Amino acid sequence: MGNRLSKIYTRTGDDGTTGLGDGSRVAKDSLRVEAYGTVDEANSAIGLILATPDLDTAVSACLTRIQHELFDLGSELCVPGYRAMQASHVERLEADLDGFNDPLPPLKEFILPAGANGAAAAHLARTIIRRAERRVVSLAANEAIAAEVSHYLNRLSDLMFVIARVLARKNDGTETLWESSRTR
Repeated sequence: MGNRLSKIYTRTGDDGTTGLGDGSRVAKDSLRVEAYGTVDEANSAIGLILATPDLDTAVSACLTRIQHELFDLGSELCVPGYRAMQASHVERLEADLDGFNDPLPPLKEFILPAGANGAAAAHLARTIIRRAERRVVSLAANEAIAAEVSHYLNRLSDLMFVIARVLARKNDGTETLWESSRTR
């Protein structure tokens, strides 16, 4: 790859535009930039989970792989016409989901986005990923975006929910169940 970022500031974005991976320039608030920017934000939130002390090895390996895949997904969004995500990426997330979810007790109530640091960070990542999915849906209404992109984000947000449950149970053994105001 060489020295791709030899100079961090370029001043080319001072006019409110940014360069896409194909060299074209678009407004910084374009749907495409919003989509891949939110994917980048989700990737950073996953980094917070990975910073959790004593993180389970299986969770750590899974999330590290996902961070790489999110860079691939972001590149697909950054370069119009480029394809990086395949059905196999979605299938791997489904296998991860099944593997982490199978040992968990079934949910009978909604759970609050809380728990130890890792669990709370996973809930934050989940909500950012849901926003990224919404941004991709908006983009796909106007431009050709492969279905695997939104499918991947949809499964990933589900996986973050399950990982939050795993981490909540591991770190403090409990999940905070939602209590309706009618029952409190």
